[in-house]
Amino acid sequence: MRRTIIDRQVKAMGEAGLDALLASSPENYAYLTGFVVPSHPLMRWRHAMTVVTRDGRVAVLSVDMEESTVRSRLPDTDVRVWGEFTDNAMDVLADLLTDLGLAGAAVGAELDHLPAGDVERLKERLPGLRLAAAQDSFDRMRQIKTPEEIEILHRLSRIADRSIADAYGAVRTGSSEMDLAGALVNGIYANGAEYFQLMIVATGERSEYPNVGPTERRLAPGDLCRVEIFPIIDGYHAGVCRTAIVQQPNPRHVEIWKHLVECKYMLLDRIRPGARTKPIYDAFIRKLAELDLPPIDFVGHGIGLHLHEDPYIGKYADHEIEAGMVLGIEPLTYGKGRGFGLQNKDMVLVTESGCELLSDYTDTDGLIPIP
Repeated sequence: MRRTIIDRQVKAMGEAGLDALLASSPENYAYLTGFVVPSHPLMRWRHAMTVVTRDGRVAVLSVDMEESTVRSRLPDTDVRVWGEFTDNAMDVLADLLTDLGLAGAAVGAELDHLPAGDVERLKERLPGLRLAAAQDSFDRMRQIKTPEEIEILHRLSRIADRSIADAYGAVRTGSSEMDLAGALVNGIYANGAEYFQLMIVATGERSEYPNVGPTERRLAPGDLCRVEIFPIIDGYHAGVCRTAIVQQPNPRHVEIWKHLVECKYMLLDRIRPGARTKPIYDAFIRKLAELDLPPIDFVGHGIGLHLHEDPYIGKYADHEIEAGMVLGIEPLTYGKGRGFGLQNKDMVLVTESGCELLSDYTDTDGLIPIP
């Protein structure tokens, strides 16, 4: 168990007047334990949960299929096991909460994640239980990364960056998007990722589509290539995108890329503790307007146990940036029907005095060449 996270949860309970926090999502389970139960994200009904009490006691709920994995990772923790085909998980959870003295307590839970039927079953078993929505509290805690989390995210950032660079180096004119994807997958695992969440491979006219996967389309001279990958370690994600050009670039694309690079350095200069997200976003939009390119809703976001987390650097909110945040920044234009897309996504850490680039393997001042 992560002692720092237990302490954060205890503090949050005190501020909210709660007696315990119950985490049911794969993200917040991993936040406390340091690992993801393998089948938890795939099968919503295979509940894996953590309970932290206001006095710092910890217990977990596990499905029987994953018991051996959980006990091996948490040897000194109270683990309560429910049978997938013989028990209702909420009945075992109710017994656990009763044993912890929480049957009539105020418990914060992820009510945006726990199914309504399970909530009702838990209330039937424990009529005096007072459930309160705690998802915002969990989200807020996760915005400020611990040194351990920062180390994982830095490693993931370089894995993604290097794997994309190596994949571009493995293809030529006439190679297919599938060839590019195959090289990328090999690189992700060779460089140390456990898994990846999403792969975007979009070339030529397909480069304007935001989140498409690879096809049999073959690279042709003048194609723009957008590749993004989200490798995972212990439930944490990094998101890095790089844009390449096949042989001779279009001068218009070179001009746009020059401005996106200027946007990158503008963002790196402005992201620092105490800065506000809305003015940073507004400065980016002004840059896009210089090239008569369509605006986008955000140019950066938090990242960690989710692909997208607060704070957003965008048009709909104005957050204060704090030291310890890790952000994905992505100056981009998808063309909006113009037949092209360019994107440069990086991972950055907010430090006490500014920010630090975590995805620092590739020089992105120019479009990456593919012969």
